[in-house]
Amino acid sequence: MTETPAPWWTRAVVYQVYPRSFADADGDGNGDLAGILGRLDYLAELGVDILWLSPVYASPQKDNGYDISDYQRIDPVFGTFADFDALVAGLHARGMKLVMDLVVNHTSSEHPWFLDSASSPQSPRRDWYWWRDPRKGFAPGEPGAEPTNWGSFFSGPTWTLDPASGQYYLHLFAREQPDLNWENPEVRAAVYDMMNWWLDRGVDGFRMDVINFVSKTLPLADGAVPPGHLWGDGGPQFMSGPRIHEFLAEMHREVFAGREAELITVGEMPGVTVDEARLFTDPARAEVDMVFQFEHVSLDQGPGGKWDYRGLDLRDLKTSWNRWQKGLADTGWNSLYLDNHDQPRLVSRFGDDGAYRYESATLWAALLHLHRGTPYIYQGEELGMTNVPFTSIEDFRDVESLNWYEEATMKLGRDPQEVLAALRRTSRDNARTPVQWTGGANAGFTTGTPWIAVNPNYPTVNAELDRSSPRSVYRFYQRLIALRHGSAVVQLGQFELEQADHPVLYAFTRTLDGAVLRVLGNVSGEPLGLPPGLGGGTLLLGNYGDGDAGTARDGNLRDAAGHEPDTLRPWEVRILDVS
Repeated sequence: MTETPAPWWTRAVVYQVYPRSFADADGDGNGDLAGILGRLDYLAELGVDILWLSPVYASPQKDNGYDISDYQRIDPVFGTFADFDALVAGLHARGMKLVMDLVVNHTSSEHPWFLDSASSPQSPRRDWYWWRDPRKGFAPGEPGAEPTNWGSFFSGPTWTLDPASGQYYLHLFAREQPDLNWENPEVRAAVYDMMNWWLDRGVDGFRMDVINFVSKTLPLADGAVPPGHLWGDGGPQFMSGPRIHEFLAEMHREVFAGREAELITVGEMPGVTVDEARLFTDPARAEVDMVFQFEHVSLDQGPGGKWDYRGLDLRDLKTSWNRWQKGLADTGWNSLYLDNHDQPRLVSRFGDDGAYRYESATLWAALLHLHRGTPYIYQGEELGMTNVPFTSIEDFRDVESLNWYEEATMKLGRDPQEVLAALRRTSRDNARTPVQWTGGANAGFTTGTPWIAVNPNYPTVNAELDRSSPRSVYRFYQRLIALRHGSAVVQLGQFELEQADHPVLYAFTRTLDGAVLRVLGNVSGEPLGLPPGLGGGTLLLGNYGDGDAGTARDGNLRDAAGHEPDTLRPWEVRILDVS
């Protein structure tokens, strides 16, 4: 019996481009499609297989493109369809694929669908969105009249009053992002038609934004109010709701089934569990290929949520990743990421962005990429870009950050300096400053005025400097990607965690058909003595050594006397062949 070959995306590495901050070709201060096209050789040299493009659809830009007013038009800030088609052709010519960000839990409040829906309670599209009367016993607009007590992800309530009709509409995010009503089959049909239109245009798949929010539990009901919060938690009512599997299976049938092209579907799913992910990604169920889960990027948060920083206990991360590796070992597939447009910079959050920036950036890269799953690189991660020393609230652009600052200082009475410190550490704007291409004006991002200020460390942290350095983060990522492309054990090998209770040593093996790799990482700024027997083997890749991205001269870790090295240096990682 012939084994079914593993899907193509088990060998692939994804690179996320946040277009407004990647490269500006026309000098208006905003990144654009032509800017991306001009950097495709940079991505091809890195070795990535898929470009995930954050939204470039027409948008009022209240949430930087995640508020879409026309799914079938390119926003002029990013260019034209001619630019888009050239980008698709340029990627395909280089053997890369394009994945579009798909945002269909909600639209912009300026989308024609919503404008029609809001025009009258009798509109044929009224129930394309979630409209509700005020809470019983309350007049429209009265405090507490919202149909449920849910709090928005972007602060405030999830309901906004339409004075003309006296009804409220639901928005889990900003008030300019009303939620679509997926209970209505006309909504789903319109979404599927749009997706087919993009695939027919040459797109190779979709990363689906908060796709597990599209099924709500009916009737909509109040949620518990966490301590120190103004609003209730509606998550249990809309995260992976009762019809989500039905909707995703229908989407697959209507959009992807029967197509011959090699396509990919990625579901971003906050709150998803391992057991749920097994169902979502089971090939036999034909829903999505892989999920984005958030458990591991919430481990440094306290009970107050993302602004309540508590620091990372490595043992918690090992426990979480081990659970996901084991849980999806025989069915389903993991997405591997630590950086993206919604997270602060990896090297500042989990590493040392000062003296050991190179070492900690490459350590985390190696640990992540050697797990079983499809790795994702966020723009600038491959350069070791860091968080930004924001000095005032005027430095921020992100709607989530600005709304939280207002709510925390004006309504919760918190110290503005403490709130600012939390924003400086955790705000999404850390990931959204322009890519640092050179040490020249505006880091080579634009000849104009950037839409958000460039990180002031760009003279020493930039692509031009890094790629010519003997300790190049970019070159290390190149080697990691090449290792995945060429190694079946990296792609598909069984994962086994070692030293689970060690507070700073991250150790695991990958095994397939007699081949065994061991990965050792010292997640600290101090030398680490290794437990006996762990340090031997042939070094495939490391981040210390003779200057060539850590490759030892003879590829072997044993010293002249034949002894195994028993110490990992600060933030050192080793990938060893111990077959």
